[in-house]
Amino acid sequence: MNRKVVRGWLMYDWANSAFATTIMAAVMPVFYNTVAGSGLTGNTAENYWGYTQTIAMICVAVLSPIMGAIADYSGMKVRFLSFFAVIGAISCGAMAFIGEGDWLLASVLVVIGTIGYSAGNTFYDGLITDIAPPQERAAISSKGYAAGYLGGGLLLALNIVMIEGWEMLGFADKTTGTQAAFATVGIWWLLFSIPLMRNVKEQAKGASSGAGHAVRSGFVRIGQTLKSARKFPELLKYMLAFWFFNDGINTVIVMATIYGSGIGIETTHLIIALLITQFVGYPSTLLFIRAAARLGTKRSLNMSLMIYILIVVLGFFMTNAVHFYILAFMVGLVQGGSQAIARSIYANLVPPSRTAEFFGFLSLSSKFSSVMGPLIFSIVGTITGSSRLAILSLVAFFVIGIVLLARVDLEKGARESLANDVDDGGSTIAL
Repeated sequence: MNRKVVRGWLMYDWANSAFATTIMAAVMPVFYNTVAGSGLTGNTAENYWGYTQTIAMICVAVLSPIMGAIADYSGMKVRFLSFFAVIGAISCGAMAFIGEGDWLLASVLVVIGTIGYSAGNTFYDGLITDIAPPQERAAISSKGYAAGYLGGGLLLALNIVMIEGWEMLGFADKTTGTQAAFATVGIWWLLFSIPLMRNVKEQAKGASSGAGHAVRSGFVRIGQTLKSARKFPELLKYMLAFWFFNDGINTVIVMATIYGSGIGIETTHLIIALLITQFVGYPSTLLFIRAAARLGTKRSLNMSLMIYILIVVLGFFMTNAVHFYILAFMVGLVQGGSQAIARSIYANLVPPSRTAEFFGFLSLSSKFSSVMGPLIFSIVGTITGSSRLAILSLVAFFVIGIVLLARVDLEKGARESLANDVDDGGSTIAL
C-alpha cells in the first residue's frame, strides 16, 4: 500500500469538507436568510433554503448512477472527481458575488456546489478499493472522516475571523468579509485536491464499450442488486430504517443554522456553535465507537437516535445562543459516531464478496431518501408559517427509524449475508 497515495486520498476529505461546513452547515444558511433572502417575508427564506436542498439532492440522486456507471466501466474515477471538484470550487467562488435579495442566484449556486460536492464524493468513496487492501479500508475510511472534521473546522475558524474581524482585515463591511469567505472555500477545495489528482491512480480497466453501454449496464446492475436483495430480508429491513434516521440526521445538519437564524440568533453565535460541533465531533466519534464495542452496535445506534430526538425537541423550545451552543455540543457528541456505527452495521449485513455493489446501492438509495427531510421541513414551515413546527416534524424520521431498527435481527442478518454470498462467478459460497 502506497502511503503517499493514501495521504493524497485523505487530503480530499480535508479539502471538500470546507464546503460541508462553511457552505452547507454554517455560513451560507445564515447569509441566505439575512442577506440573499433579505426581501423575503416571514419564514420564507428558511423554506426556500429547504427547497434548495431538496432540488440539489434530486439532481445528485439522478446523476449518481449515471456518473458512477460511466466511471466504473471507463476507469476514470479520478478524472470525474476532479471535474466535479472544479465545478464545486467555481460555484463557491461565484458565491462572492451574491448580494442583498439575490436568493435565486444563491440557490442556483448552492445547487451546483452540492452537485460538485456529492457527485465528487461518489467517485472519492469508490477510489478506496483502488488505494487500500480490504483489511485496511475501515481504518483509512475513519482517518478520512477525521481529516474532514479537522480540515473543515480549520477553514471555518478562519472564516469566522474574516467575518467577525472584517474591519481589521480591511473589508468594506461584514457582508464583504462573508463573500470573501465563500471564495476561500473554493480555493481551499482546489488547493488540497491537488495531492489526490496528482498521486492517486486507479486500477486499469479494459477497453471502454462506450458511455451509453456503461449507463445501461449501470442501471441493469442496480436492478440486479434490487432483485438479489430479497435474499437478505434483515438487510432490507435495516436499509428501510437507515433511510429514515439518516435523512433525519442529514436534515438536522443542513437546516439547523438557518433555523437558528430565523428565530433570531446572531450570526457569530451560529457559526461558533457549528465550529464546536466540528471539534467535538472528532474525539466523540472515536469514543462513541469504543462505547459501541462494549454496549453493542444496535444499542449504541438506538441511543444516538434517541439523543437526536431530544436535540430536535429541545430545538423547538430554543430561544437564545446558549441553547444553540448546548445543542451544537450534543450534535457533535453523536453525529460522527451514529454515522460510523450505522455504516459498520450495514457492512456486517451485506454479502462479503459484494460489498462495493451493496454500498453503491445504499449510496444511491439514500440520496433519493435524503430529499424528504428538507422537503418535509419546508412544507410544514410553509403550511404552518412556523419554523419551530417544521423542525419538530423531524422527530418523525428518528421515531420511525428506531421502530424499524427494533425489527432488525443483526445476528440473523449476518448469517443471511454469509449463506447467500456469491463469488465473482455468481455461485453460492459453501459454508
